[in-house]
Amino acid sequence: MVRVSGKRGNGEGSIYPYRNGYAAYAWVTTPEGNRKRKYVYGPTRKDVHEKWLKLHNEARKGPVATNTPTLAQYLAYWLKDVVEPNLRPLTAATYETTVRLYIVPLLGSKRLDQLTVQDMRGWLNKLAETCQCCAQGKDARRPEERRRCCAKGECCRQTLSKRSVNDARTILRSALTNAMVEERISKNVAQLVKVQRARRKRPDPWSVEEACAFLENAQTWRDYLYSAYVLILVLGLRKGEVLGLTWSDVNLETGELHIRHQLQRVRRRLLHTDTAKTEASEAVLPLPDVCLTALRLRQKEQRAAKERAGDLWTDSDLVFTTRYGTPVEPRNFTREFDRRCERAGVRRIRVHDTRHTCASLLAALDVHPRIAMQILRHSEIAVTMEVYTHVPSADTRRALRKLGKALGGGSKQKRQKEKQSKRERRERAGEQPDKDGRQES
Repeated sequence: MVRVSGKRGNGEGSIYPYRNGYAAYAWVTTPEGNRKRKYVYGPTRKDVHEKWLKLHNEARKGPVATNTPTLAQYLAYWLKDVVEPNLRPLTAATYETTVRLYIVPLLGSKRLDQLTVQDMRGWLNKLAETCQCCAQGKDARRPEERRRCCAKGECCRQTLSKRSVNDARTILRSALTNAMVEERISKNVAQLVKVQRARRKRPDPWSVEEACAFLENAQTWRDYLYSAYVLILVLGLRKGEVLGLTWSDVNLETGELHIRHQLQRVRRRLLHTDTAKTEASEAVLPLPDVCLTALRLRQKEQRAAKERAGDLWTDSDLVFTTRYGTPVEPRNFTREFDRRCERAGVRRIRVHDTRHTCASLLAALDVHPRIAMQILRHSEIAVTMEVYTHVPSADTRRALRKLGKALGGGSKQKRQKEKQSKRERRERAGEQPDKDGRQES
């Protein structure tokens, strides 16, 4: 009969009394490739034995971290070493804001390897019902005489939208996915939580008549941003793309425009980046006559402004500048856009919603969705189909032709051709026009 030894094999670890409970350890391989002891603790021997078995299973699957950071510590590392070097500045700033305001205050003290699905569900529920004015002290930071809600004991219930809550969960899921790749955790608990998809808010873009009234008003008042308004409405350019546009990107001879730059305010710095939002956004767009006319007008206005400014002028290649040649602040552009809406007597919409208006114009002209996708520079056709093509029934071909005429669209050669074709039709009909092209009475 063979007697079985009660001693464990080498590397199996041991369970022993520790303080008011028990402790155990197992030899594991760290992500750095070193062999170290990892300890587990519990009030009873049974609890510690279960943790010890679980630890052994993890050790068999791969490396195990012996010094696990808190979620706040790991997110700080992830933002600095993973997000900032690999993502665009504005995206990185958005990630940092979401982590600082919505994730760390509620989950930051949790150990990275001890996050559970219950923790995720509780965090999402609490985030959805928390008043952000109270949590961030927005009203409390105001001067005492200007406080109006939470600091006075009257909560304004400024809660996050469902989409913002889902965005916070998406960012946390991305961070935990990176932790799995680095073999710090074995599963992504944020991915295991099922959330209801937020309904996308349907925009209510301008009709063709409203777009026409807006641009006519800007042209009548000689708004220095008139040409920018034409580009965002006719070509669907984003605000950052319009403000970052340079003259080297514009070819007035061939009628082409290259999208290569963006102008954005990120973390109190004005950045003129040399990349568009997506690869699909970096495109060469044809310039319609109305856009060519507007850009030539802008070129003349900028030369006149440079002469008036004299030595105060700041040289830059930007198409849209202030009266001293400096870049136009994105927030100032938004303010000017809102003021122009009020003066033109049209509904106030977001600057970005003008892209929806552009797509509505394209769809009203029966432009194929694939061509509209190229003009709007979406990376996926689904975005074009689901978001940007909401065509009001009042948009007709006649209204679009009226818009082009009102904006001064159409080249001189085109108008001459139209005039010549009218003469030819009259001659075929037996009419005899006079020298000025008018019918003799």
